[in-house]
Formats: sequence, structure tokens, C-alpha cells
Amino acid sequence: MELIINGQRYTVANEPTRPLLYVLRDELGLTSTKFGCGAGICGACTVHINDKATRSCQMMVHTLAGSTITTIEGLGNGERLHPVQQAFLELQVPQCGWCMSGQMMTAAALLAETPNPTYDEMIAAMRYNYCRCGSYARIARAVMRAAELIREEAA
Repeated sequence: MELIINGQRYTVANEPTRPLLYVLRDELGLTSTKFGCGAGICGACTVHINDKATRSCQMMVHTLAGSTITTIEGLGNGERLHPVQQAFLELQVPQCGWCMSGQMMTAAALLAETPNPTYDEMIAAMRYNYCRCGSYARIARAVMRAAELIREEAA
């Protein structure tokens, strides 16, 4: 079957019990999407499927024909970082980095839908992405900073 990932077409095996996460990491080499819990709880494996933040460990590849998939590798535009990526770098958010791609993908989906979230809206959107290092305050600052960068770009 064909999948469109980060704007490119890939042909992958249509296996009913194979999670998208394994296709991304093991078959296509898109290793920035991380395995965390394998149960869709932690958010480390979050990607965008049709512009919605989705846990890739829970999405069976056979259900995704015709879907548009974006991973952290495809979030930016060539050499230009997405505002979320820029803010996370600017504020030096990552410690171990394991959850960061999932955090950024969740944040990007939030900001695409709600470009100027309140702090409470941001916390509600991010609450199911877990960070083993406890970098929640820095993550929150980075998401709000990304919202500022998006507003600046729009102006």
C-alpha cells in the first residue's frame, strides 16, 4: 500500500497488525518518532494524521491508505524550522529528548487549530504527553513562545 509521509510517497507492506510507529522507524528510517509505552498513553510516538495529533503506536498501517502523515522530520519547511521547533530550541527545552518529538507534534497540532491559545487551553492540549525528565514548565513556555512566533509570522 502507499502512504504519504512528509509529502513523499512510500510503498509499505499492508499488514493488518503492524503499527505505523514500526513502519516509520524500522522500515522507513524516520526514527525521531519514539516508542514510549506502546499503549498510546505517553505521547512519545505522536505524529499528525490528516493534521490531527495521533499516537502512531496505536494506528494500524492498513487503516491509513489515503491519509497524509507528518512526522517531526516533516514539520519544518526544508531548512526552516517550524515555530514549535524553533521555540523548543530557543528555550533549550529538551533534557533527554525522548518525548520531545511527540511534545512538539502535539503542540504544532494545537497551534494549527488554536494559534493563540490561553495558558489553560495549552495545558489541556498537552496534558497527555508525558516527560520522564519533568520538563513540563519549559515545555509550556516553549509552546506559548511558539504561539508568539506564529503570530509574529502572520503580522
